Parts: sequence; C-alpha cells; structure tokens
Amino acid sequence: MAKESLMQRTPSTSSPEIQSAIRRRAEQIYEQGGRIAGRDLENWRQAEAEILREYQARAERRAVVVNVEGVVYTGEYETATADGYTPGEWRPGDPVPVRFQGEIMYIRRRNGKELETSIVKRIG
Repeated sequence: MAKESLMQRTPSTSSPEIQSAIRRRAEQIYEQGGRIAGRDLENWRQAEAEILREYQARAERRAVVVNVEGVVYTGEYETATADGYTPGEWRPGDPVPVRFQGEIMYIRRRNGKELETSIVKRIG
C-alpha cells in the first residue's frame, strides 16, 4: 500500500543562514550593477526573492508511505531528483515493489524506474 504526502520546509528570512546568503547575494547584485548608490533596498529585495526561491526549490521534499509486511515505512525524496515521478502513480492498496539498501528504500515504478527514498520513519 502506498500513500504520499507533501513535506515542505518554508525558510524563515530571520534565520542567520538565510540572512547571510541574502547579504552576499545583495552585494553581488550591487557589484554586477555597477555599484550604483541608493539601490540598497532594491538590491536586498531582489536578493531575498532569489535566495528564498532557491532555498525552497532545494528544500521541497515529498514523502511516500509504504506498508511492507505490516511495517510502515516513510521514505522522503527530492522532487528535483525523482526522474519524473509524480504523486498519484499508486493508489492505496496497490502492490508496490520495494527493495532496501541500508537506510535507502527503492520503490519500483510502473515504468520500470526506481524512486530512491531515504527512510525517515518506521512503524511496526
């Protein structure tokens, strides 16, 4: 049985990591724009939008929940590396062929490709 759910992590602009990345990008925009004074706020807003967009693209993860002989596994995968997989390929109760290698769960898709997931939770 397979069940899928979306797990997104929304970045906070107050995080020191995000603030630092925005600051570096704003400085790059300033340099690349010819060091024009008075555009600090405009440069910052552009940098903030770019960094948040990049962060969300990297951080978007999805999860597939699979029941294997009474043990329920939750495997996370990144949409960017899912090789065209889209949620909804399986319905609850569909047989889902899986194989395990350490903390990695490979789920065989109907097209023969495998979806690689990192096991983040086991119940049962």
